[in-house]
Amino acid sequence: MPELPIPSHFDGARSGEIWRVDYANRALEAEAWAEAHGICHPSDDDPRIGLLLVDCQNTFCIPGYELFVAGRSGRGAVDDNTRLCRFIYQNLDVVTEITATLDTHTALQIFHPVFWVDEDGDHPVGGQTEITLADVEEGRWCPNPAVADSLAGGDVEWLRKYARHYVRRVTEGRYPLMVWPYHSMLGSIGHALVSSVDEAVFFHSIARQTAARFEVKGGTPLTENYSVLSPEVTLGPGNERIASPNLALFDHLMEFDAVVVAGQAASHCVAWTLHDLLTAIQARDPELAGKIYILEDCMSSVVIPRGVDFTEDSEEALELFEENGMHRVRSTDPMSTWEGME
Repeated sequence: MPELPIPSHFDGARSGEIWRVDYANRALEAEAWAEAHGICHPSDDDPRIGLLLVDCQNTFCIPGYELFVAGRSGRGAVDDNTRLCRFIYQNLDVVTEITATLDTHTALQIFHPVFWVDEDGDHPVGGQTEITLADVEEGRWCPNPAVADSLAGGDVEWLRKYARHYVRRVTEGRYPLMVWPYHSMLGSIGHALVSSVDEAVFFHSIARQTAARFEVKGGTPLTENYSVLSPEVTLGPGNERIASPNLALFDHLMEFDAVVVAGQAASHCVAWTLHDLLTAIQARDPELAGKIYILEDCMSSVVIPRGVDFTEDSEEALELFEENGMHRVRSTDPMSTWEGME
């Protein structure tokens, strides 16, 4: 698997910027690039390699946006995307398909400030407020009755019951409920793929004459959805259906001979996507874990200055995935050197 050169239009110094991708010219360049380098249609690929990009969106990847993943370096997602784009271009002829997840929200969601009020009717501060089960049971934070019309058919009592149920479930599971700043808002600039990644994905689609796959997650108002494969809570207090796992995506990924995973944030959406992927693999066939390659230099952890640092959590998760058969690899190493990809 000799690596391809990087197309002249790519400028890694711009990975932290937003611009309008010139799709028309990129399409012409991609077709010429494919012809010049003998790039074939993916139907001929052997092995078939899928690339899963988790939430490579402006809201997480551009400094100054709502939830920029800075990592310990302070440049985290910016440098990750420079390496990620280089990886896509250099392996354009062997990456069969790119799947990009899109964290997708609207204003009235359970993890946004407007959903909650205190006894004075004030909302929590996004990114600085954690809501515990005791907070809900003792009335320090309650669902905003004004949102019940939109989210619960006007049934304020059911919404209060659901809030207790939800906070209990998530506290017993992955994380306590964090009220996040409004982010990845559907239709916003923050929701879009980072320009450099969007351009690389588009270039791949034209050069290989195959569609990229886009997976929307996080749009269900009454649950968080860190993992693209499963929301945090799927059933309400009366076992009513709130959301469903994305079983179709799991089945699709398992059709590839190898699946390469990158994106943001390593400590949250990437970690829990990989966790759900591993859980589903172990239920089907633990040997399938060997299909998964984690691009550890194309993801960063959430690090809040003078606050919480999730880097160690990410490292523990990566060690767990590796112990269970997944591969930790680096984008700067040729794919031919990766275990099982010779």
